[in-house]
Amino acid sequence: MYIGNKSFDFKNGRSYVMGILNVTPDSFSDGNCFNTIEKSIDHAAKMVKDGVDIIDVGGESTRPGYTQISVEEEIERVVPVIEELKKRFDVPISIDTYKGKVANEAFSAGADLLNDIWGLKYDKDIAAIVAKYKKPVCIMHNRKEIPKLEVGNTSSLEAYLTLVEEELTESIDLAIQAGIERDQIILDPGIGFSKTLEMNLDGVAYVSRLQKFNMPILLGISRKSLIGKTLDLDVNEREEATISLNVIGRMYGCHIFRVHNVLGNVRALRMADAILSRQSI
Repeated sequence: MYIGNKSFDFKNGRSYVMGILNVTPDSFSDGNCFNTIEKSIDHAAKMVKDGVDIIDVGGESTRPGYTQISVEEEIERVVPVIEELKKRFDVPISIDTYKGKVANEAFSAGADLLNDIWGLKYDKDIAAIVAKYKKPVCIMHNRKEIPKLEVGNTSSLEAYLTLVEEELTESIDLAIQAGIERDQIILDPGIGFSKTLEMNLDGVAYVSRLQKFNMPILLGISRKSLIGKTLDLDVNEREEATISLNVIGRMYGCHIFRVHNVLGNVRALRMADAILSRQSI
């Protein structure tokens, strides 16, 4: 798969790191840290130096209980940053949005990938916009509420995992019907979105099931509440657990890892790559 002018070989045993660049005042971990162009560029430069593979630009916080902003405000936040990033760095840029008009303006400004937390289900026009620009898309599992499972003759775990797979299939179908090629789709299990703690833990523990789709898998667990709730840690104390979960995700078949701390995760994942590559010798 090409993202921008870079080839990503998801079958070569190499992991890829997506660095988070939130140009927001209220993101749960780094809100108000990079909400000017100068701060954004400085942070991006550090991520590039630390070995980032993709920079994911977001203009609206999607933390639990977030306040939705207007399309116009989101465009004003992300487009100037994307334009500057494309001028200064030879790194693919992802736009983290679920709004078609924002995606359209971001692609016009040079964004290379759509990262949609609603799996193309929020905005009926967004899939067609991705197809028009011939861009790849990351489809995340999400829903309006935590599922209430009727398990019948199966276990609650199997019912939950099956639900995620079925709802991701719906998003894949939306993409393909709009004209997005199957080999341009990345899947994200949606850890931390409309799920209980147990569902989030199971989402990581059984993420290898998504390999049945034969698509790259993105894992976004950086500093999320499953760590805080499991270990009783504040958001700024979750880095070691983030790295350990990403290494586990790498062992379970994930390919892209969306993180706040690029350097620590790059080092850990490169070490995991080196060990896992020995299994094929």
